Amino acid sequence: MATPGTARKTDELVEQSLYAKAEKIYPREVHGIFALLRNLAMVALLGLFYGLCWIQWDGHQAVLFDLPARKFYIFGWTFWPQDFFFLTLLLIISALALFFFTALAGRLWCGYACPQTVWTEIFLWFERKIEGSRQQQIKLDQAPMSARKFGIKASKHAVWLIFSLWTGFTFVGYFTPIKELWGSLLAFSLGPWETFWVLFYGFATYGNAGWMREQVCIYMCPYARFQSAMFDKNTLIISYDEKRGEPRGSRRRGTRPADKGDCIDCGLCVQVCPTGIDIRDGLQYQCIGCAACIDVCDDVMEKMGYENGLVKYTTENALSGKHVRLMRPRVILYSLLLLLLTAGLIYGIATRVPLEVNIIRDRNALFNTTNEGLIENVYTLKVINMDKVDHQYSLSVTGIPGLNLKMDVIEIVAGSGEVVEVPVRVSIDPAYLEQRSTEISFHLNAVEDGSLAVTEEARFLGPRK
Repeated sequence: MATPGTARKTDELVEQSLYAKAEKIYPREVHGIFALLRNLAMVALLGLFYGLCWIQWDGHQAVLFDLPARKFYIFGWTFWPQDFFFLTLLLIISALALFFFTALAGRLWCGYACPQTVWTEIFLWFERKIEGSRQQQIKLDQAPMSARKFGIKASKHAVWLIFSLWTGFTFVGYFTPIKELWGSLLAFSLGPWETFWVLFYGFATYGNAGWMREQVCIYMCPYARFQSAMFDKNTLIISYDEKRGEPRGSRRRGTRPADKGDCIDCGLCVQVCPTGIDIRDGLQYQCIGCAACIDVCDDVMEKMGYENGLVKYTTENALSGKHVRLMRPRVILYSLLLLLLTAGLIYGIATRVPLEVNIIRDRNALFNTTNEGLIENVYTLKVINMDKVDHQYSLSVTGIPGLNLKMDVIEIVAGSGEVVEVPVRVSIDPAYLEQRSTEISFHLNAVEDGSLAVTEEARFLGPRK
């Protein structure tokens, strides 16, 4: 039987194994073709994020999601909540694109375009500029606290915080016109909601990119968990050529011992990995596909006089000497779906009519009988002008011979972004009614632009036959 002391020690060991403290990873700076591609992607994506909100287009911000006005500006297009279908289609296309690239070439999204990766890269760049190289960072963290160490750490976190708050400010600038937001900031008159979201998004950036880094990818991101469902033996992955590299071991430059493989066991592939894994252990879910290990290994191979590609983009079939099929059924299916949905989205936006009519029947009575003996139905038409300019509209109704249309207004005029309610009465001689419920159509079109026209169906109700 275990004593209380033994049981307590056992519990402590279990707790340590389950809740091991994450060790800080110090990614080594690497240079190479894939590092260049990552940096170009980082500059392009951050440039778009921080610069796009300052561009003006047709008198408004080029990209602005004006929630209070329920208008969403994307360059020359203005979308409304009624256009939610396009957003749904865009999200489906984005998901399919993610599946397509994952099935084709693994975690390209994670390694080059994921916001967590992009912001972590810029935070690491700040860290290297202030604290120095990997070895200098490790030495600084191991040193006791001093005025110099405090000053360096304080400078780094100050830069991180300023950049994070600017990120939060830019994020809010896509929902509140950023020039107005900047004026409010200079006048110290930011509203409570703007202040909240600037701080919230800023500190989220500071925490995720500055402190949590790879832990977001390993523990929080669901993509790492289900990516294997999209992998197969023909998917391009970053892999270590074990047949060529083993048995590994150190040696002098320019030599090639007969009893050793090409891997010199320098450990640089581990040092450059942002998630701290050893690619030589095989494919792991923590790998984000950044290809830093490829760049540094190729550099080592060149210095040793060996050929590149000990760590490279390859497939499981290629490693086992089997035929590689990059174009396979799932890739072709994803390609076709992407092509069709993208074409449908472009066509839908190109042929979109910035006009909508909602028809509401009078709920007080199914129908009325006028003094002239006509059967009358009352409707309320909600005309929504989603165009950039004001319009005057004409209205007509069809569906039954002899229909008469009467409006309570002389003309229908709706300003840009305005919703106008138009009460109308539709009457007919009962002799023309062949059944109790008949489908009719309301036709609304802009007087000065015949292409702005919509047709909406409704039901005309009469007495039983």
